[in-house]
Amino acid sequence: MNPDTAPNPGGLPPRALPKRRSGRHRDPLSFDSWIGTPPLLLAVPGAAGDEDAAARMVDLAGSYRPEVERRVGYLGGDSELLRDVLTEKRGSGGALDAVVVPFTAGPRRSAQEEVEAAVAASGARVRVTEPLGPHPMLAEVLHMRLAEAGFVRADRMRLISVVAASAEMADGVIVGSVGGGEGLEAAGVAAVLLAARLGVTVLPAAIDDPTHLAQTVERLRHSGSMRPVLAPCVLGHEVDVSVVDRLVADNQIRRCQDLGSHSTLAKIVALRYAEVLNSLEAEGPQSLDELPAPTGTRHRRDS
Repeated sequence: MNPDTAPNPGGLPPRALPKRRSGRHRDPLSFDSWIGTPPLLLAVPGAAGDEDAAARMVDLAGSYRPEVERRVGYLGGDSELLRDVLTEKRGSGGALDAVVVPFTAGPRRSAQEEVEAAVAASGARVRVTEPLGPHPMLAEVLHMRLAEAGFVRADRMRLISVVAASAEMADGVIVGSVGGGEGLEAAGVAAVLLAARLGVTVLPAAIDDPTHLAQTVERLRHSGSMRPVLAPCVLGHEVDVSVVDRLVADNQIRRCQDLGSHSTLAKIVALRYAEVLNSLEAEGPQSLDELPAPTGTRHRRDS
């Protein structure tokens, strides 16, 4: 065969362009590369503390987004403020200067307004994601926290609980929320999914409203629950631990740990990040038809 007419005269292997998987089997963490990899900033209500779940969360998120710079920006205090971090990243190049993920378990209007104010003050090109909840994986983490405290059982495969009639096992669960009606609605989604896992009555309640929590405990007891347990659907910084302990004592119930930092929550953070970049990818870069016409004699139009 004449080498000049061979399909691959240089002897190099044919270039195989990767095909982007689409549809419901596409990896939800994937996104197209044209947008780049802007920093992922976790927006945390309040100030930096000694035991900081957000700082641990950005480390855990590295398992899902190792190529992305991950930082924490606080909405309160006087150090590592989100506004200052965004100002530092302003004009860093690419389509975005940063992607901000609110570090709350559900919608919180006050936190949203603080994030918007920080973005506006920085002047950076930023996209803000949805908070971590509502999301189906929050119910999974709540189940883990309840199992760790010995209130429910979980198998090793799908965390399907088997409730036993004992003095330790919960026969009713309250999913605690903060943030008013929107936060309570997000906790309601987690409560429905958690009830499907546990096979017991699960109700949402606002732990920043002592009256509402007391009413929810009474509803559980009227339904036959003798061992109700509070599962705080919060990340740790939204409510004072001493306040929760006092509510638990006043209502004569028990509680498990809050969501805190967990690898499953870090995956939600990474998913929120990818959702924003995928939405930008859907907007897409300019097509050839949208690009300006090239200039120069080589590209001169025929007269």
